[in-house]
Amino acid sequence: MIRFSENHPLKSYNTFGVEALARYFFEFTEPEDLDTFVNANESWKELPLFVLGGGSNVLFLDKFEGLVLHPNLPGIGKVREDRQNVWLEAGAGEVWDDFVKYCVGFNLGGVENLSLIPGRVGAAPVQNIGAYGQEVSEVIELVRGYDLQKKEQVQFSNAACRFGYRDSLFKRELKNRVIITSVVFRLEKFPEFRLNYGQVEEKVKALGEINLHNIRQAVIDIRTSKLPDVNELGNAGSFFKNPVVDSVMAEKIRDIYADAPIYPAGEGYSKLAAGWLIERSGLKGYRSGNVGVHEKQALVLVNYGGAAGREIYDLSEKVKQLVFEKFGVELEMEVNLAGINNYL
Repeated sequence: MIRFSENHPLKSYNTFGVEALARYFFEFTEPEDLDTFVNANESWKELPLFVLGGGSNVLFLDKFEGLVLHPNLPGIGKVREDRQNVWLEAGAGEVWDDFVKYCVGFNLGGVENLSLIPGRVGAAPVQNIGAYGQEVSEVIELVRGYDLQKKEQVQFSNAACRFGYRDSLFKRELKNRVIITSVVFRLEKFPEFRLNYGQVEEKVKALGEINLHNIRQAVIDIRTSKLPDVNELGNAGSFFKNPVVDSVMAEKIRDIYADAPIYPAGEGYSKLAAGWLIERSGLKGYRSGNVGVHEKQALVLVNYGGAAGREIYDLSEKVKQLVFEKFGVELEMEVNLAGINNYL
């Protein structure tokens, strides 16, 4: 299916639920559709480009005066298997949590701790999504896509994706050049469970047997107890990355705040909890007009209804400023900005 339209409304395509328009909008359900479009419409090269999946990690600040590409490619299928693993290929348009549910349903491990993360499969490698001790890069075998510059289908091995903390080649050098169409995952038949993060182990044991189903349910229970439902309260999940600082700075913070959560992040570096920094800056539950910092999880900025993207952005700048003033730590947005030409 192909859909092309002008001045397309984007409110239902972003989990913040902000009003925005795309000057041009192109949705496709087959990789070949994109090839046809690119070769038949050379004028797209002159336009700003934005790739939009589930809209769970984007903030529209204004009308996007360019072309929005919406890969809506469905499907989950088995590529191959051996005694230890099963390789599944999922279309970029598959809802991420539906894919996790599918894997757990077949007792395939590797993504269960990533349950209930909003978004589509195609965005998972871009952000290298992670939670509760797992990162998706650990199970990605191949990423398939379409190179707009070369006008051909391409694929990338795990190593070629150059994954980092909430980072990848697709977020940097190949941003808006390679459109991800599907991802091949290597899942485990006999997984090693990851329980030593947050309340996961405690919640799993309360549910009974330690298995994939209970790990998934425990993660869902934890997330729903802390994070607002995007269908009820507009948000994009974690708005900021957990900052990585040198270990000396981290220890100085711990000297003042004994309860500061600090995690190792490679030799000489430590990772701080952005939510904790925001909360300790007095912003948890803060509200200004239509926007605010969530009352249960300070890492989440919310739209209480009717907020413009500019209001949410201004709040994020206030949060960054206050955290820096208190701790000397610079927060970096995890959320992508779009439609910024008339504002920033």
